[in-house]
Amino acid sequence: MTVSLPVPLPSADEPQALVEALAVNAARALGPAADGALSVERDRSLGDRLAGRPGTVTALRLEGVDARMTLRLERHRLTGEAAQVSGGVVIARRAMPLGAWLQAFAGEVAAVAADAAGDAAVAARALAALGVAPAADVVRVDPSDVAGGLLPLRAAVAGRVPEPAAAIVDRIATALQEALPRVTGTGEPEVVVTRTATDYLPETLRAYLALPAEWAAHHRLSDGRTPAEALVQQLTALEQAAARMRDAAVERDADALLVNGRFLDDRFRTSRLDLP
Repeated sequence: MTVSLPVPLPSADEPQALVEALAVNAARALGPAADGALSVERDRSLGDRLAGRPGTVTALRLEGVDARMTLRLERHRLTGEAAQVSGGVVIARRAMPLGAWLQAFAGEVAAVAADAAGDAAVAARALAALGVAPAADVVRVDPSDVAGGLLPLRAAVAGRVPEPAAAIVDRIATALQEALPRVTGTGEPEVVVTRTATDYLPETLRAYLALPAEWAAHHRLSDGRTPAEALVQQLTALEQAAARMRDAAVERDADALLVNGRFLDDRFRTSRLDLP
């Protein structure tokens, strides 16, 4: 799946524009999986028919992996609903505030896309194309305080990701914290360490946390892995990269120490010879 930039989502104060943008982004995020999973209801006026226009969106429906998600626009008001379906029959419905519905919808879109592609990494790309940021308040590292932002990551994901993944997050955070002060002011090395801390690691975690929890823990993709197992593999690769960054930063410190040591040795050896 190629990632295209999402249409910016308007605020809830512009319900028609919001549902229109969401329809476009959801289709892009799902790609081929949109057929059969995403349906869009439209209101076509006589003018729309004569001009060949598709009409205005009045409702979205997604057949997700965990729920049927529906968003309706009625009388300039958006109403979100999640329904549990069994055997094609709705067994439970619940209305949701718009913000909560968008978060749940994002997770279902990501799960459908990943399931169709058989690749858990597609979930992150689907979320990017959808334009709905998942769990941003839970997993976030502020670029203005990278070291401080890394500290609470383990606690933020505890109980929400598999325990092996939480342990790896802790080790990644430690490696990056050890590297940061050694690469400050070094240009590209500092950019790479900072980007890993503020972008790569949080985005990997957010993509997983957006998925329906039961599905992420137990569903088998076509490659035989669960999304939870794929997360551990992705974090393991990040840990290896973070460890290499930390080692490279420490080695540069060691080189600097050796150079300084040689300077001091030369300086003080000469001074001793000059002593009476």
